[in-house]
Amino acid sequence: MLDQRRTTNILLLVIVIPLVFYLLKILSFIFIPLISSMFIALLFLPLMRWLGRRNVPRLVSIIIVFALIAIGVLIGVELVQLSSKQILSNNTEFFGKAEIKINDLMLYMQDKVGLEYNPDGNFLAQFFQKESIGSTFGFIRKFLTNILMILFFTILWLSESINMHKVMNNTILKRKHTSIKAFMKIEKDLITFIKVKFLVSLLTGVFTGLACIYFDVSFPIFWGLFAFLINFVQMVGSFISVILLSIFAFVELDPSSTLFFFIISITGVQVIFGAILEPVFMGKSFSINVITVLIMLMLWGFIWGIPGLIMAIPITVFIKIILEQFQGTKVIASLLSGSERSIKSLKK
Repeated sequence: MLDQRRTTNILLLVIVIPLVFYLLKILSFIFIPLISSMFIALLFLPLMRWLGRRNVPRLVSIIIVFALIAIGVLIGVELVQLSSKQILSNNTEFFGKAEIKINDLMLYMQDKVGLEYNPDGNFLAQFFQKESIGSTFGFIRKFLTNILMILFFTILWLSESINMHKVMNNTILKRKHTSIKAFMKIEKDLITFIKVKFLVSLLTGVFTGLACIYFDVSFPIFWGLFAFLINFVQMVGSFISVILLSIFAFVELDPSSTLFFFIISITGVQVIFGAILEPVFMGKSFSINVITVLIMLMLWGFIWGIPGLIMAIPITVFIKIILEQFQGTKVIASLLSGSERSIKSLKK
């Protein structure tokens, strides 16, 4: 009888889990703003509590939080405008130089590897023709819609119209003490993750921009901003940043020791801040298995695209903490974290 029940539960899981992920993908226009706003609200909950202890009305507290968010957004917009001005004022010179370098490289590849290439054609034109870019109206409309929905859900979270603790208590945990403990741990770990990730990404962007200035690589503000943003994608972002900036530097710098040391410099920035300082700031208790990180990046990237890549690790942390609350799923939580000590202790 027990074996039959266990088999039935496994079959239900096999059916339900793919269905849940399918619904998450189909209803991404709701879930992406909802989950994003939850992380934003969690980040500002300590400030909301601090203002509440000083008898500041909740409405005023929410206005203060949105004022801080607006200041951050304005700073980001200003940086984007500065980088855009740099690119637009220098685009003709760069693309001309890039065309020559890429033609030389493709001819070399044709000679050594046998790659077919037409030197009469404009290699970069196919990527930068206006008709190939298409209309951006749909993208802008979708982006603005998501922003408005995120703002709406953030207000609901901060005003406690959506109470995360009550939702967890009524749906998943169903034990008041356990749900409070789990919520406090989720809040603490996710706030730590967001703060550390923001600080590490900021330092990565600043030092990447400084490296561009030192080695006389164009558009340092743009590359610093790009390194800052792409660093929020765990692991993959560092590789993308180094590879793209190295290709760009190959166009601008002669293939000499200068190019070599520039690539070493930007790689060193990623290693120091991403591979050394970030794990130290996060702490050992926050560690997640590298294999788990890659799997979650692929999974949530497939379901939600770029927002999924950014939120993959916070979602994994959320799931891991929930799994730790049940005796039957603690082993899975330990496997996600890659903690050998916890796995051994569970086996005992």
